[in-house]
Amino acid sequence: MFKFSKLLLKNTLIALVFYGVISSISLLLLKSTLAEQNNNHASTIGTLVDQASFNIASQKETLEDEKAIAKQLLNTLKKASKYQYIAIKNKASNLQVYKSNNNALLSFTYPENNNISTGKLPYTIEYTLDFTSETILIERVLTVLALLSVIFIFLATWFNYRLQAVVFNMISSQIKHDLDAINHPNAEDNDANSYIDIPALKEGIAEIKEIMSEQLRSSTHLEIEAYVDSLTELENRNRFVQVYEKYLEEDSAVTFGVLIIIRCSELQTINQVHGYKEGDDYIIQVSERLKKSLIKRPRGKLFRLNSSDFAIILPNEKIKQAEEFADELTMSFNEYQQLADLDSVAFSGLVFFDKTKPLGELLALADTGVSVAQTKSTNSWYTVKDVDILHTSTANTGNQNWRQEIDSVLEGKRISLLLQPIQPSGRNSKVYGEVLARFLNSSEDMLPTASFIAMAEKLDKIVEVDRLIIETAISEITSKNIVDQSFGINISARSISDEHFMIWLERKLLREPSVAPRLVFEITEFGLQQNIKTGKRLIEMLHRVGARVTVERFGVGLTSFKFFRDLTPDYIKMDSSYTRDIDDDKNNQYFLRLMVDLAHRLGINVLAESVETQEEKHTLEKLFIDGCQGFYVGKPAPF
Repeated sequence: MFKFSKLLLKNTLIALVFYGVISSISLLLLKSTLAEQNNNHASTIGTLVDQASFNIASQKETLEDEKAIAKQLLNTLKKASKYQYIAIKNKASNLQVYKSNNNALLSFTYPENNNISTGKLPYTIEYTLDFTSETILIERVLTVLALLSVIFIFLATWFNYRLQAVVFNMISSQIKHDLDAINHPNAEDNDANSYIDIPALKEGIAEIKEIMSEQLRSSTHLEIEAYVDSLTELENRNRFVQVYEKYLEEDSAVTFGVLIIIRCSELQTINQVHGYKEGDDYIIQVSERLKKSLIKRPRGKLFRLNSSDFAIILPNEKIKQAEEFADELTMSFNEYQQLADLDSVAFSGLVFFDKTKPLGELLALADTGVSVAQTKSTNSWYTVKDVDILHTSTANTGNQNWRQEIDSVLEGKRISLLLQPIQPSGRNSKVYGEVLARFLNSSEDMLPTASFIAMAEKLDKIVEVDRLIIETAISEITSKNIVDQSFGINISARSISDEHFMIWLERKLLREPSVAPRLVFEITEFGLQQNIKTGKRLIEMLHRVGARVTVERFGVGLTSFKFFRDLTPDYIKMDSSYTRDIDDDKNNQYFLRLMVDLAHRLGINVLAESVETQEEKHTLEKLFIDGCQGFYVGKPAPF
């Protein structure tokens, strides 16, 4: 929209151009007309000279008489017409000259002096008519035109300014109406008629609509990415934080409630053993059961906080009601556990909240509840109350329970061993079966394996757990006299860095000379990288006593083959990320073929884990993998 000053300037320029054109045309026409009149006056002068020649024919005797004749002729001409300039002259000099004193503004339009010769008198007359009246008329016309132009400038500017304001208001109303139609597509008046019918405007508004619609779609997509979990389509941790902070506001209708954290205990194990696709299916199944459980509690809100944790907020519900809900969850999880043949499904931690509880403290308490629940029966829950915290010197109730549970398992040697076979790809391939440990609480219920191992690491109990697994495995092999196959046992990175464990393991294997050659100790690539010297010493010791070594989860780190040539392991077990969907992944096929070729040149056998389909197994065999492990090959079975 133009300002008044800009409109005034624009109209002034237009008026000046108009005035200049009209003035130029008027002056050109005036000059042409005056020149024509001046030329036509020559015949009038000739007639007057002929009439006057009879009266003055006898008076040409002397020079003085010629001047008198010229004067008389001049007076005759002046009486007949008005002249701006007139001169009567003979061949020698000017006899009479007359020049008007009228100085018109437009005198520059006067024609040049015209010369004519008299027929009967020996004189030449030079003249220009007096056009003062004509030029004054044109001056007045141009002056009036200038005044009208000034008036036009101001009136046109004012009308343009008002009209511009009206048009822009109409355009703004049209744009606002159309944009409201985008933001509120279900409004009743969206189909109303347009305020203004301008094709260019409609095209512009249509473009704006398209741009805004695209931005709206983009913002909606970004909001979904920012606040919605793509796998379960549940709201994520970001939305969870927003919702809880909204509950803390003074004007919120929610004054108290219960937060429940549900931790999927088998996710890590399923991902490692079955693959990430099975892990995703497991998470989806748990989320669907949580959604179903909340049908009777429509005010409850469900979120996925991270890969293994869900959160449920039950607003304005007391602990007793939430515990009844937790019992329903346990029943649902137990049902799914039997259907999916899992060791456990999920454990829950409950904590009461009000407007005084900050979110960080609440999550810490709920996490403690999950840790305590994991030490109890399968798929159980635990409520953390303020009384529990006050009666302990620290808020780490979950850690204390886990410490007691791990000590109880170690003391009672409550461990169950499973064996998952590794199938050789050829007759000459020498492979083994992997020993998998499961831990039981005092009620003989299965503890979540991943949580047990993680808490054992955290509480510095993992070395004792490794010793228990090795002792139990050797005892089973000895008691059952299984000497026709080999067994793989996992060792943690913490254990191979423990000097006392290394001494104990060497002595244990030396005391069991018939069993030691049947054992293959599996160590992660990352664990070896943490302390290369210790790893090399462990491998040399195991080779001395006749045992063998597997570097598992190979390919996750950046270890070079020069490193493995120096360590000389017996096997490398490729990480599941390389073997999963290998039949469709040409890049991983090329990489594995290269790894197999290099490993075989160094005398190292290559194994593949998480083999779940016939296509994967067939592809791996074509790549000359020495052995395959996974649920397609064989499920874990009792030792």
